[in-house]
Amino acid sequence: MSSPRWTEKRRPYWERLESLVRASGGKSVSALSPGQLQELALLYRQTASDLATVREDPTNGTLARYLNQLLGRAHNLIYMGRKAKRRGVWTFYKEVFPAIFRATFSDTLAAFLIFLAAGVASFLMAMGDPAFSRHLLGPQMITTIEKHEMWTHSIVTVKPVASSAILTNNLSVGFATFAMGITAGVGTVYMMLVNGLLIGVIGAACWHEGMSLQLWSFVAPHGILELPAIFIAGGAGLGIARGLLFPGSLPRRESLVQAGARSVRLVLGTIPLLLVAGVVEGFVSPTDLNYKIKFLLSGALGTLLVLYLLSGSTARKSSTIESATEASPI
Repeated sequence: MSSPRWTEKRRPYWERLESLVRASGGKSVSALSPGQLQELALLYRQTASDLATVREDPTNGTLARYLNQLLGRAHNLIYMGRKAKRRGVWTFYKEVFPAIFRATFSDTLAAFLIFLAAGVASFLMAMGDPAFSRHLLGPQMITTIEKHEMWTHSIVTVKPVASSAILTNNLSVGFATFAMGITAGVGTVYMMLVNGLLIGVIGAACWHEGMSLQLWSFVAPHGILELPAIFIAGGAGLGIARGLLFPGSLPRRESLVQAGARSVRLVLGTIPLLLVAGVVEGFVSPTDLNYKIKFLLSGALGTLLVLYLLSGSTARKSSTIESATEASPI
């Protein structure tokens, strides 16, 4: 419940937020300095918390409407008031995406660990009981493996078509893994478990037939990009779930909006990774190229990926707002 004393104590902060919105003209944050941008974001978050407090008192309807309108104006300014720039896409992939990846790395790591646990468990189960692999993979694929043949040879004859189909499938998996975060993370966890389960079972089946080198020399060139992209998409889904389940001091809806904004950027950032992975999987992975060259290519792509994700400057207005919203309330 809000008291008159509490209201008077908080009112200067609301007035300051309103003055910042007016100073921007209500259309763009370009008129604000970096310090004002950080202040705007902090005040926005705290005012959202104040609104939740005010709404607990039915007698404060007028004040609640005022704060709700103020938050609406500030929200539009922060999240929709930034004009697109010619170099916006370049800046996003060069600076914003790596920074968001690093800030949300714990979610990506959690997705990877779920995948890894499922992969290791299914590999051990399949090694102990080959019938487990046959049950999951089906007789056709098992027969192909038993003949010491890779099921990927057909890709070579239709490279452009196969590459396009692979990219479409990878994008579908990535977006589905991300979107299922709205199920409180259950769907995202399921997708990571299924993918880990399959890679573990396939690995065991190929091990039994002495085809591990063929398998991993196929997976390595494109998997070094494709799998991290899937982990990032999984982390994006878990981020949505966290925003939904653990809103903290924010209203649940606002927490979900902020988590969704970060997660959407993460998924968009994986598109170039999946694009390159699709091309490599269609034109390089299934070929008879020497396995040493394939592993060298995988190492080179992996090194470039790590360097890229560790790059990016920190001083941009858009990222200043996003980082400030994660700061402690006033």
